[in-house]
Amino acid sequence: MNGLPFLPAALVAALVVGPAAVAQTDAPPPVAKSALGHSAPGQQAKPAAAPAPVPVVTPPPAPHAQNAAPSRPGSAGKEPARRAPAAQPPKAPIAEPQKNPAAEPVKAIAEEPQKAVAAEPPKASTAEPPKGSVTGLPLPRWASLRADEVNLRSGPGMRYPIEWVYHRRDLPVQIEREFEGWRLIEDPDGVKGWVHQATLTGRRSFVVTGGERVLHRDASDDAAPVARLRPGVVGHIRACVASAAWCEVQTGDYRGFLRREDVYGIYAGEAIN
Repeated sequence: MNGLPFLPAALVAALVVGPAAVAQTDAPPPVAKSALGHSAPGQQAKPAAAPAPVPVVTPPPAPHAQNAAPSRPGSAGKEPARRAPAAQPPKAPIAEPQKNPAAEPVKAIAEEPQKAVAAEPPKASTAEPPKGSVTGLPLPRWASLRADEVNLRSGPGMRYPIEWVYHRRDLPVQIEREFEGWRLIEDPDGVKGWVHQATLTGRRSFVVTGGERVLHRDASDDAAPVARLRPGVVGHIRACVASAAWCEVQTGDYRGFLRREDVYGIYAGEAIN
């Protein structure tokens, strides 16, 4: 020891332990890296944070029933009306009929042919025809225009407007209703309206309808012709036997027979004396 120079104690310790211990003491502290990859001296490395979960958007459930009507103004962006389907009622069980042995003989008897029974003719209706509230006469009934100018109004009164003006004396019409002094009538063309009862008469008349008609001397197609009557000719009915095909009539100076079906102004099967 006497020839060695004096050394510090730290250096002596380093020489005794060796270079490995010195390397451990002199190693620099760990350096942490930032998220961008840069290192910052003196910082500890931290574990990377887990990414936040991404929200999942699901579509709305499909509607059970969609409104098929076209959209109206202002309805854009609105969801179609939805409604749940109506619950189906449970089906009732069907009970099968059971055979009854005791009923078999009865069934056999019922299936035997029965004797034909003569059908009874329908009974004539005993109900009386409606009658006018003013006169008590049956409705409908025939009448004819009394004057050469008759106003047909829309209602039973002078305050109602005039719809038609007739210029045909003795034109046959049907009375359908009565109201005080007014009568609801229908003319040969099917036009209806109200006229005053003073413009009507109960004398029976006719008007020729369809084509040209032959007025015969007797009630036969073979009888001598008296005159040919054009459609629209008006005359009086003198007599008509019930359910007879011919009626005795007169128009102007001509008198003879016409078929009931060729004129307007008489009911089928009606008798006029």
